[in-house]
Amino acid sequence: CRQLFRSPSVPGIFHGPVPKRGQPSGRDSPANARRQRRVAGSPEQEASLEPVAWMEPGRSAQLEEIENLLASDDQELIGDFSKPHLLPTVEGKDPGLKYISPGTLAAVLTGHYSGFIERGVVVDCRYPYEYEGGHVKGAVNLPLQRDVEEFLLERPVVPQEAGKRVIVIFHCEFSVERGPKMCKFLRERDRSCHQYPQLHYPELYVLKGGYREFFCQFPGHCEPRDYRPMEHPAFKEELRKFRGQSR
Repeated sequence: CRQLFRSPSVPGIFHGPVPKRGQPSGRDSPANARRQRRVAGSPEQEASLEPVAWMEPGRSAQLEEIENLLASDDQELIGDFSKPHLLPTVEGKDPGLKYISPGTLAAVLTGHYSGFIERGVVVDCRYPYEYEGGHVKGAVNLPLQRDVEEFLLERPVVPQEAGKRVIVIFHCEFSVERGPKMCKFLRERDRSCHQYPQLHYPELYVLKGGYREFFCQFPGHCEPRDYRPMEHPAFKEELRKFRGQSR
C-alpha cells in the first residue's frame, strides 16, 4: 500500500428507500447520450440539458470549480440525459461505466459536493465477512442482486430538494468484477421500470481500485480501520457459500 493518509471521521452515507422488477431494455452508451442530446424536441427539453442551468448563484470558490467542470460541452450526460456527471471520472476497465478515484469518494464523504448531492449511497458488493472486517463509513453491504433490488428499487431514494442529486457508488474488493457487475445490474433493472430514458438512479459510479485501494489511501474513512480480503484463509466456507448464491 502507498503511504496512508489520515482523514477525519465523516458522517455516514445517506441511504434511503427503491420500483418493481421488470424486463431489461435498452443499454446506455456515449453515442446514445449524444444522440439523445441532439434530438431533444421541445425548448423545455433543450433547456433541461443546459449543464449549469440548475445551479444557484453565489457559490464559494470550491463550488465554482465544480461549476466550471459542469460547464464543459465535453462532459457526457448521466443516464437520463438531463445533465452532465457531477463527479470527475477516471479511466476504468469497462468503458461503459463511470469510474471515480478514491480521492473523489473521500471528497464526497467530507461534503465537498454537498451543495449538489442530496443523498449518496455507497454500495459495498463484497461478501458480509469482508464488509465486517472493514468498510467505508456509511456504506451499505449489498452482495447479492436481490439485495440491490430490495434496497434500491422497492422503495427508491428520491431527492426532496429540486436540483439536487442522488448518486450511487459501487465497489467490491478491487472493483474489477462484483462492483461493476452490480452497477450494470441496477441500471438494467432501473431501465425496465421506466419509459426510456427515465431512471430512478441516472448517476452511477464505480470506485476504481475498490475497497483495497481506498483503504490504503484513506483508512480514516473506514470502520473498523482494517481490510479483510475475499480469500482470507479463515473464511473459506463463507466464500464458497456466497459464491454459490451469487450464481
